[in-house]
Amino acid sequence: MIVYSASKAEFVEHVRFNQIEKVIEEEVWRKLKRKTPKSEIASWKNSLQCMFNALLDQGIPPSAGVAIEYTIPLTNRRVDFILTGKDAARNDTAIIVELKQWSEAEVTDKDAIVRTFLNGSIREVNHPSYQAWSYSALIEDYNETVREERIGLQPCAYLHNMDSGLAINDSRYSEHTERAPVYISSDAKKLSDFLRRNIRYGDSDNIMYRIEHGVIKPSKGLADALASMLRGNREFILLDEQKLVYETALELAERGRENPKQTFIVKGGPGTGKSVVAINLIVEATNREMLTQFVSKNAAPREVFKARLTGTMRKTHIDNLFRGSGGYTDTENNFFDLLVVDEAHRLNEKSGLYGNLGENQIKELITSARTSIFFIDEDQRVTLSDIGTVEEIRHFARQLGSEVTVLELSSQFRCNGSDGYLAWVDHVLQVRETANTTLDGVDYDFQVFDDPNELRNVIEQRNRRANKARLVAGYCWDWKSKKDPGSFDIELPEHDFRARWNLDKDGPKWLIAQDSITEIGCIHTCQGLELDYVGVIIGDDFVIRDGVAVTNAGARSKSDRSVRGYKKRLKEDRESALADADMIIKNTYRTLMTRGMKGCYVYSADAETREHFRSFAETQITEQTDEVSAQPVPYEVVDYESATPYDGFVPLYDLQAAAGEFSEFQLPAEEVQWVNLPEHFATRPGQFVAQVVGESMNKRIPNGAWCLFNANPGGTRNGKIVLVQHRAIEDPDNGSCLTVKLYRSEKTMSGDELFNEKVILMPVTSAHGYQDIVIEDDDLHDLRVVGEFVAVLA
Repeated sequence: MIVYSASKAEFVEHVRFNQIEKVIEEEVWRKLKRKTPKSEIASWKNSLQCMFNALLDQGIPPSAGVAIEYTIPLTNRRVDFILTGKDAARNDTAIIVELKQWSEAEVTDKDAIVRTFLNGSIREVNHPSYQAWSYSALIEDYNETVREERIGLQPCAYLHNMDSGLAINDSRYSEHTERAPVYISSDAKKLSDFLRRNIRYGDSDNIMYRIEHGVIKPSKGLADALASMLRGNREFILLDEQKLVYETALELAERGRENPKQTFIVKGGPGTGKSVVAINLIVEATNREMLTQFVSKNAAPREVFKARLTGTMRKTHIDNLFRGSGGYTDTENNFFDLLVVDEAHRLNEKSGLYGNLGENQIKELITSARTSIFFIDEDQRVTLSDIGTVEEIRHFARQLGSEVTVLELSSQFRCNGSDGYLAWVDHVLQVRETANTTLDGVDYDFQVFDDPNELRNVIEQRNRRANKARLVAGYCWDWKSKKDPGSFDIELPEHDFRARWNLDKDGPKWLIAQDSITEIGCIHTCQGLELDYVGVIIGDDFVIRDGVAVTNAGARSKSDRSVRGYKKRLKEDRESALADADMIIKNTYRTLMTRGMKGCYVYSADAETREHFRSFAETQITEQTDEVSAQPVPYEVVDYESATPYDGFVPLYDLQAAAGEFSEFQLPAEEVQWVNLPEHFATRPGQFVAQVVGESMNKRIPNGAWCLFNANPGGTRNGKIVLVQHRAIEDPDNGSCLTVKLYRSEKTMSGDELFNEKVILMPVTSAHGYQDIVIEDDDLHDLRVVGEFVAVLA
């Protein structure tokens, strides 16, 4: 939409006779039905007077087009001023001018970010050259008319109140000012020259009308760029259940293009790969010419994933694919084909800096897209304003006539594949009672430190390997260094420990910045992201007293917005306020303690709290021989006469007796015992139960686990866990020619058929001493896949 559209001659006349601000005000009311504040009217008058002066150059044709306040599709961003016409070669051209009222600016260490006085205080904002260029990149990436009809876009910025250009033209911004030149007060003639060089002839072909009414479709160039970023990037490879969620999401997105709205809710705990699926989805959706965006409330996931995709910390044109959750208050119904919402548990009711815009972010997101996908973990709600729940999403989906699909990601990829650690964290924080009272059998490095300096030293050592270790803390210390860089924030005098919160210069990219290891992060800079190792400093908001977790929101820093409104709520409904604050504090430490894939190290200033964690972390060492194999089958075992074969019952086989051929102990059905399985296993002929003893598969199958197998499986076995038999195998765990391993094969083409060239049986274990079993050449003829692993029973 365009607020004002005219020729240069008409624009000049409106300004000369002091009519321009009145004309625009009337158009805003007519088209947007809103009144314009006096401050905005004054800004128009000031800025447009300066543009009037620049356009007085006689070399700029009177029939050139002028457009003011053009709203870019896919966003709520508006281009201040556009001049249209033809260049010297008579190519259609549109000059995008970003106008600023600033009189001063300061340099920052962040890419394309400057500091200036805005809305009553000094703020960090985008460099105007980057802003102008990003608008042109957004239009080019998504406006098919601009691309196919080859309308040239020329961005620039004009800071007509600024006298010194030292900061704005600092060399660190050269990449952006080269793409979009910036002009200050004394550069008025240079701006006129720039306009005249690019607009030599008038707009005889309604260029702005064609742009405004152009077909909105992502460019092939954007799709190819995104695909090349994913290609070979191991961080974004889809595994197991992630692939199912990904394919389901694409199927729903295609259905949503023609049929009723689709809402897809994907539940998953820490490290289940929700964000990996989300990134893959926006790439593939763009490739399918869908209008899509990646949405999150927190900036940290957006900035980190952009950097990991592009391989650079600098701003690029894919920035436009990533957007905050508050940007959809005015988006029209079904404007987007697909919105992918990460960290949906962090969504708020209201939007805007002051929480005064919109109605409900969940409702607005579902309204804005034909298909909306919400990745959610309700146990990661960490502020009192977080409203993201499955039930709330269902409520608004029903209200808006959207079909709802729900899937869950349960495979753990963080915490070294162990959901045992996650359950242990819940137990030790008293989020919920679980059976995981120790870390026995969990391949995860958890340590409790009595000195925060030792904790910091270990984290710094771990970080040297791959820059993937950081210290984080509960928000119980004021951010003094924000205003006084020389001050320390987190001080523990009894240990002579001092540290600062993550500095402003890295912003939401703190977690991956090269030199941020000396700083401490909080929940807002690490949620939704992962490290190899995390060190957690627990504040006074969580302590253990006589074995009971005691939370205290009053111990949080006064600048912590996550418990904002707590004191008021305490007066209104004390019991509810205490319960909500307890949930927020425990969820915060649960989230912090699950950021590390390989290890978590903890320090608390409270001795009783340290001992609590230490006591639950102690490993109970037991013998793993006869005791393991003697563990009983977890379900009822009966003889053949009492069973109904394969109708809830499957045979029980003893792999320990399998020193010879599997068929030698596969006795007639009447001579083996049968296991009565729960209904959800949906038993069928060919299935059997056997105990797997040993540590060679302990990341997937615990030592001594009773497992369900499918006999004689057909189809591809690649990537599956199988029970195999071969005369050359001597399994180190059971001494037999049978073994349970992950199956991989390498194939070769012979004529029109594929043949196995090599089979590799791989252990999936944290234990040492296990190696791949490689079977090739003539030995392949004797390899027999006896069964395919289905599930661990107990």
